[in-house]
Amino acid sequence: MGSNPYGWSGRILWADLSRGEFREWRYPGEMARLFIGGRGFAAKILWEFLEPGADPLGPRNLFIAAVGPITGLPGPNTGKLVVAAKSPLTGGYGDGNIGSWAAVQLRAAGWDAIVVEGAAEKPSILVVEDDKAWLEPAEDLWGLDTFQAYDRLVERYGRDAGILLIGPAGENLVRFATVVAQKGRSGGRPGLGAVMGSKRLKAIVVRGSRRPEVFDRDALMKAASEAIRAVRQSPSYGFWMRQGTMATVEWAQEASVLPAYNFREGVFEGYRGISGSYMEKIEVDLRSCPLCVMPCGHVIEDEEGRRVELDYENVAMLGSNLGISRLEEAAVLNRLADLYGLDTISLGGTLGYALEAAERGKLELDAGWGETRKIAGLVQDIALRRGVGDLLAEGSARASRKIGETWYAMHVKGLEVSAYDCHAAPGMALAYATSPIGAHHKDAWLIAWEVQHGRMEYSREKVRKLIELQRLRGGLFETAVACRFPVVETGIDPEYFIRLLRAATGLDITMEYMNEVADRVYALIRMIWVREHGGWSIEMDMPPERWFREPLTKGPLKGAKLDRDRFLEMLRMYYEERGWAPNGVPLPETLRRLGLEDAVPLAEKHAQRG
Repeated sequence: MGSNPYGWSGRILWADLSRGEFREWRYPGEMARLFIGGRGFAAKILWEFLEPGADPLGPRNLFIAAVGPITGLPGPNTGKLVVAAKSPLTGGYGDGNIGSWAAVQLRAAGWDAIVVEGAAEKPSILVVEDDKAWLEPAEDLWGLDTFQAYDRLVERYGRDAGILLIGPAGENLVRFATVVAQKGRSGGRPGLGAVMGSKRLKAIVVRGSRRPEVFDRDALMKAASEAIRAVRQSPSYGFWMRQGTMATVEWAQEASVLPAYNFREGVFEGYRGISGSYMEKIEVDLRSCPLCVMPCGHVIEDEEGRRVELDYENVAMLGSNLGISRLEEAAVLNRLADLYGLDTISLGGTLGYALEAAERGKLELDAGWGETRKIAGLVQDIALRRGVGDLLAEGSARASRKIGETWYAMHVKGLEVSAYDCHAAPGMALAYATSPIGAHHKDAWLIAWEVQHGRMEYSREKVRKLIELQRLRGGLFETAVACRFPVVETGIDPEYFIRLLRAATGLDITMEYMNEVADRVYALIRMIWVREHGGWSIEMDMPPERWFREPLTKGPLKGAKLDRDRFLEMLRMYYEERGWAPNGVPLPETLRRLGLEDAVPLAEKHAQRG
């Protein structure tokens, strides 16, 4: 790391599964200062080392697990890492974050990231223990669900081991398979489990024995203790601990943004049966990621008496969106997704599309709205690629193109939208349209601000608020790396995390500094998309057609739909604010300002001015 040895180890483990070779890459210190870690490191590595046009499910794709300077350190909710690769679902940049002991152990092992290339001959486990890395056979684990495989890995490597693994969906290359940790923690919506499966990598197991070096441990401990105290003293902390994200069900119903019947509506008549208030009555446990001070994993017993960890996105996408009004039934689908290693959001979106296509006579399907048992059979068919499940395992975008009706496939860039209907929320629609991985709420949950500040406005103020949230959520927290919930759910000052970064690294990091890092990372991710798609079109940044074509027919906002011309105007404002060309490609001068000189030639080729 040259002149800055703190906060980072300065080392990335490079694993070539085809050759069974492992090497240490001592990356330049400038990379740490410009990209910080996590998503920033992932974007930089994919830009620099991914072969352009590589098959996402081929050996030349790179699978990355990356931490940041505050991962695993004292502080609120720092047990997170980012997984990334070229996405099999979208063909562009894909990532996700996971709360896992693998994050803590990767720091303790002295690595800032693991990069996996090639493909093993047989099912394998990548084992990392401090400076050593090797492959072990996993034939006995191949085909096991994530819970069974996790138990066996814990028996083999110990309860303190950090474990990332895939289920049968990843093995069968389902394009929205995820990476799973700790029996239900899941990340990598754009098919990163399938990337591991294509490499015949059943699991990554990490153990470390070091304590990460920091610049000023006293300042770190002071900032950490004050931040944790602020979380626990927040007025919203008690309610959060009772309902977590599940409180959103009733809020979304009141705001007319709760997806129902494949996003036809923003209200659902059976919402009480899947609400946070109902969950409170039947909850049996509460789970969390490592180093968490505000657990979000509310556990109930499903219809079959088995324990399932719930959150809002899962319940809305597998509940109201499929016409299911009993939480215990939606939980059955949630548990199957966890066992097989499927993204619950894309699963709910793809199933919603399939049920509607069947209703319209475009697809033969032995299941209908609200038929949980039959839908559960479909989930298994998708994970195992059986029958119609083989088509649906491709995701709603590809399936809709094959079926021949695409306008009610609810996705952006191939990634299914998460659980907020946007007939009457143009700002949230813009958040989906411009998310760097496809339609996802993680980078900018603009909907709550929008409900308070004018639902149907298409304003520059809304655009600027969106970018502010993207810088905070998709920038600071995805590069640092830590959970966003302490700030976005209990309202503590993000400056606590800036103090943690300064104490860890010794750098003069400010919020303005991190905003520039975020802008740099967003621009580079956009350039990865431009490279992999051979150019760019404004149509790539458009939300689903349904929200423009069909108005709501129920609820307080009956008749509402998006206005295409006004949305396009707002999208162009977004490009202007970011310093991107009118077709959505970062301008050469913007890339130069951000220190991304090597992306300038591609921008000069594809950025359309005027």
